[in-house]
Amino acid sequence: MTGGSAFADVYRQAQARRVVFVAIESQGQRWTVKADTLTAGPGLAVDAGVGDAARDAVRRLVLGGEVRSDAYVGPVYFVLHGVQSEARAREIAAALHAALYGDLEPLARVVPAAP
Repeated sequence: MTGGSAFADVYRQAQARRVVFVAIESQGQRWTVKADTLTAGPGLAVDAGVGDAARDAVRRLVLGGEVRSDAYVGPVYFVLHGVQSEARAREIAAALHAALYGDLEPLARVVPAAP
């Protein structure tokens, strides 16, 4: 299943399971990472420190040229356009997903701090 209907189906499944929605999407030769915490319901509150870490990681991805500058970063919805490969998009999506549940370590590995 592909396209808009697949996206909507997976989004509804995340809502039904009350989990954070995370997906990657092919857009031509580039990839987009999307995450939405609203699907998890009111029981998930993204800590301010987590939000700051996610925004900082996306800023470093933009500065490094891995994500376009039109990235949208929360507090509840995240969209990162222009990722070069599916593998990198999956890596970023998994790390962002872990971060939104409070585990910042994968995000630190995937998007290391500037030297």
